[in-house]
Amino acid sequence: MTQKYLDKIEAYLRNCFTDDQPQKILFESMRYSLLAGGKRLRPTFVLAFCELCGGNTDSALPFAAAMEMVHTYSLIHDDLPCMDNDDYRRGKLTNHKVYGEATACLAGDALLTAAFGQLASAQLPQERIVEAVRVLSLCAGELGMVGGQILDMDAERRLCTAQEVYDIQSRKTGALISAACQLGVIAAGGTKAQQNAAAEYADHLGLAFQIRDDILDVIGDRDKLGKATGVDENKNTFVRLYGVERCEVMVAEETSKAIAALACFDGPDFLITLAKQLILREN
Repeated sequence: MTQKYLDKIEAYLRNCFTDDQPQKILFESMRYSLLAGGKRLRPTFVLAFCELCGGNTDSALPFAAAMEMVHTYSLIHDDLPCMDNDDYRRGKLTNHKVYGEATACLAGDALLTAAFGQLASAQLPQERIVEAVRVLSLCAGELGMVGGQILDMDAERRLCTAQEVYDIQSRKTGALISAACQLGVIAAGGTKAQQNAAAEYADHLGLAFQIRDDILDVIGDRDKLGKATGVDENKNTFVRLYGVERCEVMVAEETSKAIAALACFDGPDFLITLAKQLILREN
C-alpha cells in the first residue's frame, strides 16, 4: 500500500508546475528540491487517513501535494546560511548551493504560496477546503512550525529544559505531521472525533520521529541519511538531555501512544505498521 500512495504522490508532484513562463529558473529550483525524493511521509499520512475515513485518495492529492510543498519550503530555508547552513540534503547539494541564496529563498516562498493554491484547487466541498486552509496555516505558521524554528534559533544561545525542548520540537517537527494527518480526515469528510484522534496520533508519532532524528544524528550513517551527522551536537536535543539509551525507550513509548490513538478507526493496520517502521528507520 505504501508504494501505491508514493506512486500517486510522485506522479502528481511532477505535474504541478508549468514550463511556459519566463521565470524558468524559479520552477527549476522549486522542482530541484520538491522532486529530490525523501520519505514523502506527510503526503502519505494525508492519503492514508483519507482512505481510512472512507474518502477518495485521488481527490485528496492536492492536500497531499500542499503538505509536501510546505515541508520542502521549510527544508530549503532551514538549509540556508542564515539558518543551519547545510551543504547537503537527501544526498544532494542543498538548493542554495546550486541556485544561490536569493533563488533558494524565492523557491521556498513560491512553494509555500503554491501549497495554499493546491488546497484551493481541490475538487472537494468548500467547507472542507476552508478547514484545510485553517489547519495548515495554523500548523505551518507562527503558532506551529515557524514558531518552532524561532524557538530553536533562540535556544542555541543557552541550555534548555526538557519542556523547552518539547516546545521546540512539537512545533518545528510535530506540527506539520499533525496537519498532514488532519488534512486526510478533512479531505474524506471525517468526523471531528476522527480529526482529533488523527491529531493525537500525529502528536505522539511526531515526537517519536524527532527523538529518532536526534538519535540518528549521533549514531546514524551519513551515507544512509544523505546529510552530515553530528551537526546537532551542541544543540538542545532529546539525546543531549537524556542520552541515546533513554531516547530509544522514549521512541517506543511515544509510538505505542500513537498507535493507541487509532482505536476509534476501523482497520488502521497500515498506519500502525508505518508507526512501527519509523522506530527502526535509518534515514
